[in-house]
Amino acid sequence: MKPVRFEVFPKVSSAQLNRLYAKAWPHHRSFDFDPVIRQCLRFVCAYDGKELVGSVYLAWDGAQHAFLLEPTVAPRFRRRGIGKELVRKAIEIARDRGCEWVHVDYVASLAPFYTACGFRSTKAGLIRLANSNDSKSR
Repeated sequence: MKPVRFEVFPKVSSAQLNRLYAKAWPHHRSFDFDPVIRQCLRFVCAYDGKELVGSVYLAWDGAQHAFLLEPTVAPRFRRRGIGKELVRKAIEIARDRGCEWVHVDYVASLAPFYTACGFRSTKAGLIRLANSNDSKSR
């Protein structure tokens, strides 16, 4: 098996990301990723040949805070270190851009993954603005 290739800000389409998300997120609904790609600090993707098998992106405040969003790995590629490498690369990008903090929100079951990536748990607040039945929610 050849190694997975990582690319920073590749030309990735909404169709490719929707295919990956449909495999990785059981309740995913098709979504237009183009605005996300245009606005984010960086997108990092993992490929097996030409197949997109993982992605993560960084939002930011334009200064010292970056926000790690949606580390995603196709189920058949999990437990190979791909997710950790996506996160590592994203953190490196944030550091190189002068960010002082990288924030991430996650459900309790993912705490071991984020701890292994170097995050520590903190208290934070969250307000959900979209109804879970809303057609725009992922």
